[in-house]
Amino acid sequence: MEKARERLIFALDVDSAEEAELLVRMLAPEVGVFKLGLELFVSQGPQMVERLRRAGANAIFLDLKLHDIPATMRAAAKAAARMGVDLLTCHCDQVGIFDGLDLGRTRLLGVTVLTSLGTEDLLAMGYPEELSDPARLVEKRARLAIDAGCAGVVASGHEAAAMRELLGPEALVVCPGIRLGGGEDNPDDQKRIMTPQRAIAAGASHIVVGRPIRKAEDPVAAARKIVEGIAQGLA
Repeated sequence: MEKARERLIFALDVDSAEEAELLVRMLAPEVGVFKLGLELFVSQGPQMVERLRRAGANAIFLDLKLHDIPATMRAAAKAAARMGVDLLTCHCDQVGIFDGLDLGRTRLLGVTVLTSLGTEDLLAMGYPEELSDPARLVEKRARLAIDAGCAGVVASGHEAAAMRELLGPEALVVCPGIRLGGGEDNPDDQKRIMTPQRAIAAGASHIVVGRPIRKAEDPVAAARKIVEGIAQGLA
């Protein structure tokens, strides 16, 4: 089960340092990676990385989705690497942005298409019809991310198999939008969702889970149930 736990990323989507630390202390035995996103990072600042580590986080995923000119993105990536984070997200639309950049242990993930977006959203944003299918746009952006120097991508479970085939066995394929059920009664803003077992079986290296654990009556039990699903997907 340890290999399954390593693949579970828990999203600390809270704005309180105390709440985040409590969640880390509670879930560290069940979770491989803790994701520090925009809400908590903006609320509490860079020192939150060290606070999470002291609370027991084995690995930290800094999910800032960097998007700027190449010089700024390189500088921001180096700053994140100095914090010692394990994973860092960015948007990549230029080849070779990170060429020759030594980030130590920090691995870059290129964001493809947010799991809150569907075809209608992409059309409304002005994408041409041939790229309004999320799967097609994910593939195009995945190629850009790898060519920019990323170690892998963030994509929904629906694209995991295609990403694994496209990027090979060593690339990281991190899938958010994970739900325990089939999603028919999904009440939140995620549109392209999938169960832990199916995402891992399809080729995901890691899955990101937030609300299904955080809002559960027993978060530890919920995390264990998700790890069980990951283990089934690995079998």
